Parts: sequence; C-alpha cells; structure tokens
Amino acid sequence: MEEDSTGPDAEVGAGAGRGDDQSMRGLVEALARRGELVDIDRPVDPRFELGGVLALLDRGPAVRFTDVKGSALPVVGNVLTDRERIAAALGVPKSGILDALSAAIASRQPTEEVTVAPCQELRFPAADVWREVVTPTFFEKDSGGYITAGMIVAHDPVTGHRNASYARIKPLEETTGFVGIAPNHHLSALARSAATAGRGLPVAVTLGSHPAIQLAACFYLGLGDDELEHAGHLLGEPVRVVRATTSDVLVPADAEVVIEGVLRVDRPVHEGLVSEYHGMYEDYGDGCTLEVTAVTRRADASVQVILPGLAAEHSFLGALPIAAGLRHALRGFGCRATDLAVTLSGGGRVDVVVALPPEQRKQAKRAILGCFAAVSMIKQVTVVDSDVDVWDAEHVQWARTSRMRWERDLVLVPAVPCDRNVPMQQDGTVTKVGMDATAKPGDRAAGNELAVPPRETMDRVHGWLTSDGLGGKVRPTPVVRGALHGAHEDGR
Repeated sequence: MEEDSTGPDAEVGAGAGRGDDQSMRGLVEALARRGELVDIDRPVDPRFELGGVLALLDRGPAVRFTDVKGSALPVVGNVLTDRERIAAALGVPKSGILDALSAAIASRQPTEEVTVAPCQELRFPAADVWREVVTPTFFEKDSGGYITAGMIVAHDPVTGHRNASYARIKPLEETTGFVGIAPNHHLSALARSAATAGRGLPVAVTLGSHPAIQLAACFYLGLGDDELEHAGHLLGEPVRVVRATTSDVLVPADAEVVIEGVLRVDRPVHEGLVSEYHGMYEDYGDGCTLEVTAVTRRADASVQVILPGLAAEHSFLGALPIAAGLRHALRGFGCRATDLAVTLSGGGRVDVVVALPPEQRKQAKRAILGCFAAVSMIKQVTVVDSDVDVWDAEHVQWARTSRMRWERDLVLVPAVPCDRNVPMQQDGTVTKVGMDATAKPGDRAAGNELAVPPRETMDRVHGWLTSDGLGGKVRPTPVVRGALHGAHEDGR
C-alpha cells in the first residue's frame, strides 16, 4: 500500500498561515534536513553541464549548485519533482493536492502590499541583469540559454488587469531579452493591450517564490484574474507584495530575485529552436522583447532553475494546476471525478486520466468531451474506474487493455483547432482521442472485479511490516495499490 503523508517536515506547508517566509527556501531547507538535497560544489558550466546534472538526478534529490561558472549566486533546481514534495509545500496530504488547488481556483484573497521587502534588499542597474541571473543552455539544439523558472507578473495600465504566469526568457543584448509567449496567453493579450496605447507592458520576472505562488501562476483563469490573489488561499494568508522600483507592478515580496522591465510586442525577435514540454524541439518564429529596467534581490539570494522538456518538475508545475482546473470544470458538466491526473508522459499538459465512481460510468464520454472543451491543448483523455490509480501509468494501461472494447470505447475527434504547442498538430488542428476504459456490466461472464487480498488483511500486514522496519520497502503491484486506493477513496 502507498503511504499518503506529507513526511516529517510538513511544517513547511503553505496552509499554516503563520506569516512564514513566502519564498521557496523553506521547502529547500526542509529537503536538506530530510537528506533530499545534494550540494554540487565543483565548478559547473551552465552550458549543458548544469542541465546534465539535473537530468541525471531528475527523479531524485533537489540540487544546489554552489559554483556555477559566470553566476554570482548559487543555483537551485529539481525542487518540485514529485507530489510528495508538493504536498509538503502546501501542507496537505498527497491525496489532498487537487482539493487544495481546486479550492484556490474558486477563491481569491486580496494581496497585502508592503513597503519593505526581502526581494529588494539589494538593487542593481539593468546592465547587471545577466551577471546576476544565470541562463543555462539545457539541450543540444536549443538556440541559447534561458531563464526557465521566471514567473512573470504584469500590470496593464490601460485595463488595470494583473497577471502572473510563466514564460521562457533568453538574453539578447546587455539589457534586453527574448520572451516566448503563445499568442493566446493572457500575458500576450495584456501586452497587445498596452501596445494599442503606444506603450510597453510593465512586468517583473520573479524567481524563487513560495511553491504555492508558483503553482497558482499556472492556473487557467479568466483574463484579468490575478493569480496572486488565488495563491492566497493556498498560503492561508495574503500574498505579500511590494511595488517594483521602476513601475507599478506588484511583485511577491519574499521572492529571491526580481528582474523589472517592459514587455514589447511591437519589437519581435526570432527565437530559433527551443525544447518544449513534450520533449521535442519547436520553432515558433517570433517572440517579444523584454527591456530590463532594474534588478533587485535578497542579500543571500539563490537562482531557481527548472529543467525544461519532459523533466518531472516542469511537468508537475503544469500537470497539477491543470488537473485541478479540469476536475473543477468537469463538475459543471455533471462529472464527479474521484481523481484526475495529467500525465508526465504527456509533459504534464496534453494527456489526461479521469477516474469516475461506479455510478457515473455512463458519463465517461461526457468527461472526455468536457476535458477537450475545458483546456484546448489536451489531446488524449482516458476515463477509468475509481479502483484504478490514475497516477500509475502501468495501472492505467492495464485498464485500457482489460476493460476496453476498441470498436465501442474509442472516441476520435478529427481536425480540432488546438494550441501551437500540441504534438503532431498540423495547420493548427489535431485529431483528439478519448478512451472509455471503465468496466461495463456484461463484458465478462466472470465480471470485472479486481482480484486483491481483503483490505483488512492488507492493513494488518502493512502494520506488521512497518513495525518490523520494512514499511519503506512496501511496493505493491499497481492493481493491488489502485484497488486499495479506490476502496479507501470510496469510503468502503
């Protein structure tokens, strides 16, 4: 049976509302205490070497680099690489992550503006930006080095709208950078709005905020909704913000590093090849220009990096907010998902697994179409029963193999307009696929019930193994783990 706890350092959780530091350093310190952080003290080249270390340790410990060539600051990566760490950061059990994120989507809490902030302890001119913030080159054909953990907060002076989201940033000249944003993203809409008034969009690129703030910045909300207000629900207290030194943008006060600037869509720059979440390269053409106006940081700051592509941290930062938003949206379609995963094999973006309770099996196709409607980039949806562990790829594949009749349960929707980053899209469309892998009465004479030991026996044996010091070695098959997980979730 799978343990479901936040571990011995759950005190780093976000929901305590104790006025804790709203940066990532609380979680990093907790990982160090648990032996889940390694320090790399040898000199590391940001061109490929840094990314190579993160790739080789992707599903392992967090990494802190103390000697990155050309970097004035230590660099931290691989922090949010699994759901256990994310649960610890949010102060919830692993099974409660989607509940917490869904509640935050439906709730908002005004930010709290302060005048003195850790993120502004030191201030630097724009010309110092690429000396203060390292931009690693991760993959062989990438067109350059990037800031990959940069949460961009923006304030449109025309509409008053605020936004927090992620985009990749590549250095260009001494005080300028390239920003890659899809045309349909809200940050693009705000930048276009500012351009119609003949001005750039004031922004600030923030690094190292609390994981709750980072996750909230990945929510799919309405245009004009301020993601920082929704992050307050996850934190259990308002996000503390401070006004940028060169604009009216409000930035998370406890961030490690802040790059202030102006985003200009009227100054396009061609990017070249870049690695995407699906693990392949794309050439999106032109992006925007960032004009840097200032840099501020903590006196003892570190620079956060996120290994892009199919890496676990990059995937989970997209997967969990999308999963929470989908489950929230499916309720509006009459589908009560007991669990929902956006899989790592789909880069945490395009492949979804939905678990429905037995009484809702007939809603499987509605759930499939509901996911397609809710998030345009979703390409593939599998619906399973609640006795299947949606986060276990082997168990989900078992359900497809054992509970589907392809001629009846496969849904193909051809030529659907989609986002530019969806794998295999052509001319802006892709065929989407749904799979109803729920058990149907009458499919098998002997029935579809999983063959597993009694729950009471498994609980008792798990207790024996734990008392004998073997609890950490418990690794049941996906079928057993999923069946007991489902029974627990259904309250049986």
